Amino acid sequence: MIRRISQLGRLLLLAFVCLLPLNAFADPLGIEALRLVQNDDGSQTYSVTIQILAIMTALTLLPAMLIMMTSFTRIIVVLSILRQAIGLQQTPSNQIVLGLALFLTFFIMTPVWERVNAEALQPYIAEEIGPLEAVNLARAPIQEFMLSQTREVDLDMFARIGGYDVIASPEEVPFVVLVPAFVTSELKTAFQIGFMLFIPFLILDMVVASILMAMGMMMLSPVIISLPFKIMLFVLVDGWTLVMGTLAASYGY
Repeated sequence: MIRRISQLGRLLLLAFVCLLPLNAFADPLGIEALRLVQNDDGSQTYSVTIQILAIMTALTLLPAMLIMMTSFTRIIVVLSILRQAIGLQQTPSNQIVLGLALFLTFFIMTPVWERVNAEALQPYIAEEIGPLEAVNLARAPIQEFMLSQTREVDLDMFARIGGYDVIASPEEVPFVVLVPAFVTSELKTAFQIGFMLFIPFLILDMVVASILMAMGMMMLSPVIISLPFKIMLFVLVDGWTLVMGTLAASYGY
């Protein structure tokens, strides 16, 4: 019965898709598929249909843009290393870690997004600029943020690999070079911060293991004994505040 209902639904959907173009073309006032308007200044503007299609396509790339073009990568890597250093495999849970990284990313990226909203989005909504100009204006604050966090060594490497031998100014760095260089620099910085976080917990593990061996308790796992002490040490030094503050300060806050 369920299979018949499913097949009937597929047939109805197919009939709707087949009949939709006929109704659209029968109506003389139907939505235009493609319209190109030549502006007075020589620029070109596409129809609303194509603009909506471009926006919907960009929304599918939004998760990748959030991860690769913001502070999310550094934050999530540091929090994952911190959880591993303490010895807690599932605490905090993945959902909590992702949520914390996401909202800390919003906090760090708020000045950049405010500039994008003021310089590109609001003028475009007010129909003061075209879509292509809005994209170029929105690109400038994001590119400035990424350049401020990218090492020159990484930029030179990807520019050389991509064949961009001559780049006159930082503003002319193409995104195909800037994005991988930015992600590489973020991973390097995240691992540096994670290394500094790992050292005190590693020292505590070594001390506990040495004490257990001296007492002849070699069959007892040092992790069981050191884990409460690591949690207590992290709480006493207000570790979460220090970690969050360090991540925010690494971006100039």
